[in-house]
Amino acid sequence: MNPKVVIKKCSEYINDEVYKTVKDSVDLLGGMSAFVKNGERMLLKPNFLVGKPPEAAITTHPAVVGAIIRLVKEAGATPIVGDSPGIGNAVKVAQKCGVMDVAKELGAEVIDLATSVYVENPEGKMFKRLEIAKEAIDVDGIINLPKLKTHGQMFLTLGVKNMFGCVVGARKPQWHMAAGDSEAFARMLIDTYLFLKPRLTIIDGIVGMEGNGPGSGGEPRKLGLIFASTDCIALDRVITEVLGAKAHDLLTTKVAEEDGLGETDIDNINILGERIEDVKVSHFKFPPVVSIEFKLPFSLHSYLRKPLTSRPYINKKECTLCNICVEICPPGIMTKTDRININYDDCIRCYCCLEMCPEGAITIKNGWLKRLIAR
Repeated sequence: MNPKVVIKKCSEYINDEVYKTVKDSVDLLGGMSAFVKNGERMLLKPNFLVGKPPEAAITTHPAVVGAIIRLVKEAGATPIVGDSPGIGNAVKVAQKCGVMDVAKELGAEVIDLATSVYVENPEGKMFKRLEIAKEAIDVDGIINLPKLKTHGQMFLTLGVKNMFGCVVGARKPQWHMAAGDSEAFARMLIDTYLFLKPRLTIIDGIVGMEGNGPGSGGEPRKLGLIFASTDCIALDRVITEVLGAKAHDLLTTKVAEEDGLGETDIDNINILGERIEDVKVSHFKFPPVVSIEFKLPFSLHSYLRKPLTSRPYINKKECTLCNICVEICPPGIMTKTDRININYDDCIRCYCCLEMCPEGAITIKNGWLKRLIAR
């Protein structure tokens, strides 16, 4: 059976309007009772990257989280809001991004996904053993609530990528290192998503993020859209189409197609609600495509890697020397003196520094030869 993806318009973050749009979207997929049973404990997994106000478009908006809390409770289940941010914990981020107020008002607990356990993953395409937060395993099911954003390494952070938040924050750098390059990291994300298999995914695209995302360097962009599906691979493929990107620009879609996982052919996806051609986004600002970075022949690697690839670049005028990027860097190749220094020879281009920079002072800079080719 072809996977279903719902696209619905929603103009503003007005609680009742968001609730109705989300409910209509879920109803097109069979209604919340198709995904949640009476008495179950359901983890609602938003994007809690850093503690910023909702208008920054970095975290899933409180109105979207609130709508799902209401629907889950109406189905007779217990909603638990949880994530594992790269810095801090979910409770503090929820307080800063406005979700805690909504959760308290609606009677939902907010937890930090903080206890790391190893799990066997025999069905994994690449990673047969994963490290997942115990709190994400101990619930009866997961509802995935991503924010539509750009992402320096993965191009976009959508349904598949959001499940990486079920890896404990302190362990995320080690998984970047274990993967090694961008395509291997994308395969780890696919393996993690398929292991956890959220029952339902609702993507907050009412106001998304474009440009230098997914953190403070990105720019909010009003899109006026909510997306829903039970299949994140198909869902992510539809969103790239709506935004005007090529399918393989999103690395998780690329590796899913190569590995025969999920549905990546847009013609085989059943679109419900709005038609793609009626909601297409014009001139969306994407980050540079970085997928070629580790595909050079070994004999040319040392000579062409820098001019042919992208790399993190620090704007000294914006940098406050807070040291967060140094502390979060998976390979430990950043140092702080009177400025932040990067050893590009050992940089794995994971862009964790860009993701976590609170000032948006880190951007992606293309090598001179890559800039020339792209003209």
